[in-house]
Amino acid sequence: MAQMPRAAVDPLVMGRVIGDVVDMFVPTAELVVRYGAATQISNGCEIKPSMGAERPTVHINGSSDNYYSLVMVDPDAPNPSEPTFREWLHWLVTDIPGGSDASEGKEVMPYMGPQPPVGTHRYVFAAFQQHGQMEAAAAKPAERPHFSTRQFSVENELGLPAAALYFNSSKM
Repeated sequence: MAQMPRAAVDPLVMGRVIGDVVDMFVPTAELVVRYGAATQISNGCEIKPSMGAERPTVHINGSSDNYYSLVMVDPDAPNPSEPTFREWLHWLVTDIPGGSDASEGKEVMPYMGPQPPVGTHRYVFAAFQQHGQMEAAAAKPAERPHFSTRQFSVENELGLPAAALYFNSSKM
C-alpha cells in the first residue's frame, strides 16, 4: 500500500475533515484555492465571511487527461456542537478539466459563501477524479442541507478524493 504524504493529509486529520466529510485517502492532485488576488487558502486558516462572499478561484493541479468534480461543504451547519444540517452544500462543479480552473467546469450548484451563524465552521473543498464527463442532472442534489460528500462520490462512482482542503470561518 502506498505511503501517504504526511504534509498533505495530517491537517485534514487534525481538523476532522477526514472522518466527518471524507475517508482517508492518498492525494493524487492538488487544490489551489484563492479568494481575491492575494489570499490563498491553506488547511485550517481563518477566512472572514466577507472575504469568502465572492466565488473563489479554484485550480485543480491534476492530470490533464481527466475531469474532476469539486464539492464545497460546511460539516458544522448550523452549529458546530449540533451539526443537524451536516453537510451544508456550498458549491458543486463537475467536469473540470485537470490542470484548469473550476470556472472551466459545469456549475451544478451555485456558489454560496461562508455564513456561519454561530461558532467556528469548517468549509471543506474536495476534488474527485471522474471517469469521463458526468450528467449534470444526475449529479444535482435537490437542496443544500444534508448533502453527503461520501454519498455523492458513491452515486457517481468517483471513489476517494483526489485532493481536499479546508478553512475555518466565524461570524465576526
